[in-house]
Amino acid sequence: MTQAQIVTFSKAGGPEVMTLSEQTITAPKAGQVSIKQEAIGVNYIDIYKRSGVYPTEFPAGLGFDAAGVVTALGDGVQHLKLGERVAYAAPSQESYASYRTLNAAQVCPLPDNISFEQAAAIMLKGMTTQYLFEQTTPLKEGDTVLFHAAAGGVGLIACQWAAAKGLILIGTAGSDEKCALALANGASHCINYSTADFTKKVLELTHGKGVDVVMDSVGASTFEGSLNSLKPFGMMITFGNASGKVPPFDVGMLAAKGSLKLTRPTVATYVADFEMCQKMAKNLFDMVSSGKIKVNIGNRYPMADAAQAHIDLASRITTGSSILIP
Repeated sequence: MTQAQIVTFSKAGGPEVMTLSEQTITAPKAGQVSIKQEAIGVNYIDIYKRSGVYPTEFPAGLGFDAAGVVTALGDGVQHLKLGERVAYAAPSQESYASYRTLNAAQVCPLPDNISFEQAAAIMLKGMTTQYLFEQTTPLKEGDTVLFHAAAGGVGLIACQWAAAKGLILIGTAGSDEKCALALANGASHCINYSTADFTKKVLELTHGKGVDVVMDSVGASTFEGSLNSLKPFGMMITFGNASGKVPPFDVGMLAAKGSLKLTRPTVATYVADFEMCQKMAKNLFDMVSSGKIKVNIGNRYPMADAAQAHIDLASRITTGSSILIP
């Protein structure tokens, strides 16, 4: 049996509900793997879960992704080996831990040229970017994309991914400094939403046509403006709700605004399938290894300071990805 430091919480609330404790990690069952974790990703979905936006049973863990070394394998696991460097994004959301045992299907071999910290910083964010640009809707060179929070963890990867595909990405961010960061990472344009009406600016930049696709993780505060930024037959991808959930609305609005399409995907659905998960991870790792995606780690915290990581992320003072070190 292995003793692990684990962050858990027993009721929904603010960052103060998180506690660090020691627990025994069980040996892997058939189809599972045990990992000594070297770096852990911090994502906005962790805040949703901790605060009660997403219902959960208590006590609960936190965290979607991490990277480390395989310490034990359950029966039937053939794509991994003992001592192998690995990374994952797994829907079980219990990655804030020094060791853990989990289903092996979502655990992916990590190339030697990508560090544990880089992998932890990009697994959930990069897999999200992968499905947004490669699977949700067809995108070809020259297409236009409006991407909110372009200087965040997903946003900076998205800017680079779009540039690699020859897309015109119009980002939004909350300051001139963040806009400059998005532009430096490949955004074609970036709108400071604190000083400009992003919808009006998008229409100016597209000569009144609107964009082909909107990728919106902000939610309630940007939803209507995002729909108004689309050209007829455009695709609205809402994949988060940093400003709150989008309220119920009349789907007739999609017809009135130009036969628009709307989808609400989640990375958990994509990685649930073993073959798809491994293919997505390989695509992501290839993008990093080739230099098309450079990993931006903006903030590192000891795992014991997970509450501060949540405070900083929620206050939107962070740029790039945040990680925890066990």
